[in-house]
Order: sequence, then structure tokens, then C-alpha cells
Amino acid sequence: GSGRIGVCFARIMKGFGCRVLLCDPYPSQECLDLGAELVEADRLFAEADIVSLHCPLLKDTYHLYDAAAFAKSKKGLTLINTGRGALVDAKAAIEALKSGQLGNLAMDVYEEERDFFFEDRSSDIVTDDTLMRLMTFPNVLITGHQAFFTREALKEISEVTLRNLDCFEKGEACACE
Repeated sequence: GSGRIGVCFARIMKGFGCRVLLCDPYPSQECLDLGAELVEADRLFAEADIVSLHCPLLKDTYHLYDAAAFAKSKKGLTLINTGRGALVDAKAAIEALKSGQLGNLAMDVYEEERDFFFEDRSSDIVTDDTLMRLMTFPNVLITGHQAFFTREALKEISEVTLRNLDCFEKGEACACE
């Protein structure tokens, strides 16, 4: 995705001298202006060393990274998912990690996160075998939907919410609807 987060990520990667590939049905001009190259999914899978997912969960994006996508991907791929948990088929990711096809996985989101990530469960037994298996890999980082807990992110969430309420009260369209 090439929304605000995608553009920020593209800027960071360009700062490291990376070539940026973009796969988005609605690419932002801002991302293209940064020099991102718009490509189809199969080309992204074949060429990208690092893929960072910044897209909504829709029918077309559900398990965007499944066994077939991992098989098409460059061996040793680093996959980052900060979008929605169900963009990645976790069981397929485990198989790709075991085979070395997937070199690294970083997830701030997980498909079944609602049962584990929003309360202190440090004294509970985790019953999700898929999550526990992912956590055994030394090349997997799971941040448990915590990446948005920055002062800046929470401030932005509050400001957008207040702007939306103001628009609603005035009967106006909301920019972030």
C-alpha cells in the first residue's frame, strides 16, 4: 500500500539506497514521485528482498502472502506485516521459515491477535499453537500490536477521531471516513 505509512516506509528505504517496488491498485502520486516503481504482485514476489505490507484487509488481500506467494518469492525474503494480521497466512509462513524460503518475519499484527494482544496474559498458558510455533524461530519478531503505542501515533489517533466527530456533528464529510 502507498498510503501515508507506505510513503513513510518508502522514504526510509530510499534513505538506505534501496530500490523501491510498489504494488498497489491505487498508487499514491507521492510514492511514485519518490521513485517507487509500480509493479504487479508476481514481479514484486520475484524481485523483492524486503516486503512491507501496508494495506487494508479485503477479500482480495486476505492471505495475500500464502503458500503460493511464498513459493514465488525470492529465497530469504524479509517480510514485515504492520497492516492486518490476515494478510499473511501464518501456517504458510511457518513452512516458508522452515524451508528457508522466508528468511525473516516481523509482525506487529497476527490474524488471531484479539485473543492474546490486548490484555496482560503473561501468567496465562497460550493455547494458539501457530503463534507459539512462530515465536520459536530466532528470525521472527512479533510485537503484539504494540508498534502503534507511540506518543505520536496515539496523538494522531486522538486528533483524527476529534476531527471526525466534529465533521459528523456539522453534517460534513470526513476526510478520514
